[in-house]
Amino acid sequence: MRNFQHVILGTGQATGTLLGDLLPTGDSIAVIEGDRVGGTCVNTGCTPTKALVASAKVAHMVRRAPEYGIQPNGVEIDFDTVRARMNAIRDNTAMVSWISSAENVSLIEEWGRFEGPRQIRVGDEVITADRIYINGGARPRVPDIPGLETVPWLDNGRVLELTEVPEHLIILGGSYIALEFSQIFRRFGARVTVIERGPQLVFREDADVAESIKDILELEGIEFCLDSSVVRVDPDAAGLAVTIAQGGEERLLTGSHLLVAVGRVPNSDLLNAEAAGIQLDERGFIEVDDFCRTSAEGVFALGDINGHGAFTHTSVNDAEIVLDQMRGGTRKLSDRIPVYALFIDPALGRVGMTEKEAIAKGHNVLKATKPMSTINRAKEMGETLGFAKLLVDGDTDQILGAAILGPGGDEIVNMFAVYMHSGLPCSTYRKSVLIHPTISELMPWMLDTLEPV
Repeated sequence: MRNFQHVILGTGQATGTLLGDLLPTGDSIAVIEGDRVGGTCVNTGCTPTKALVASAKVAHMVRRAPEYGIQPNGVEIDFDTVRARMNAIRDNTAMVSWISSAENVSLIEEWGRFEGPRQIRVGDEVITADRIYINGGARPRVPDIPGLETVPWLDNGRVLELTEVPEHLIILGGSYIALEFSQIFRRFGARVTVIERGPQLVFREDADVAESIKDILELEGIEFCLDSSVVRVDPDAAGLAVTIAQGGEERLLTGSHLLVAVGRVPNSDLLNAEAAGIQLDERGFIEVDDFCRTSAEGVFALGDINGHGAFTHTSVNDAEIVLDQMRGGTRKLSDRIPVYALFIDPALGRVGMTEKEAIAKGHNVLKATKPMSTINRAKEMGETLGFAKLLVDGDTDQILGAAILGPGGDEIVNMFAVYMHSGLPCSTYRKSVLIHPTISELMPWMLDTLEPV
């Protein structure tokens, strides 16, 4: 039975952050991975999907070229080249080489499962550790739909292995993964239908944001079925048939491919967490305190599996909090301001609270909105869809949240994230001098139009 000073279970993005600090110490480290090294982000998440988003945007802009006075010779999608570019970008051999070349690290390419407190079985061996960092991630949720097992349905991983553009892609789910793939494949030439059981897309967002996203995607020809539940799925001559219930009536949709994107579940059920004394919550996430410590002594949980964020940047921040705590620091989860993006085009950048959250928490909410169509830089780029929304607490003069749906929204929102973290009042932000002509230069000016909600 080998003992290590540190064992990292899983190789998502928090692992790289941990290793960056732990490797120079010379401590003995074991890294356990039963799937592909790199986790979701590198293999089936951020990296490959954003590569596809980039290719799809080029196709879209070529089609729009006449608006800019450019006459193209048409658009032809070379999907083999699109896939080759994506696969080259998501190649994770560098991380494998980095881990394997470190003298004080053992990369164990097996699935890990607890057998007792700080004891993990990997293959035929049981290893022990002084400190264990669980970075086991999450996987697509499989809904209980009659007949789903009778068709070759896709998840966010399998859809990346397609070798041709679907003729008609039906997508179950109306949130981030679903919408990004809907636009990608629509721009590649597929017919796309999105089925969402709720009354709006991206249900966590405010209604005005969700409606604007829907309008943008509908302009590109994506079809939506809201307030629709799936009754069953069957094989069909066209590929598959999905029966949905909508407005009290049943409706049959036929398509060539089916993508299921209805959320994700933590991989905690694969760990035998009970044997290690690790508590899970009612949704299966590992319970942690403000420093990512689990109920088991010396065991930490980071990333998607702890339920405190399902993003690469939150996973990395979890690792930073753990490392800071090891050094006697005070960084903690509860200090983190939520920030994230929906990478459709134009992108949605979000930070802090939504309008409905701020109202529910009793804030004296002031709001300002600005359509992209009123911003000169957006007009110059021909990117006038979407809007910006800023929320401020009327009592404290602090920014409560922001939503930027428009060109560069995923980048502009970072400015608000930094400002909110600083704790400076809006009156100071209003004095900022920003570059003209840009989208972001108009953000301080929005403060002049704040009104009570």
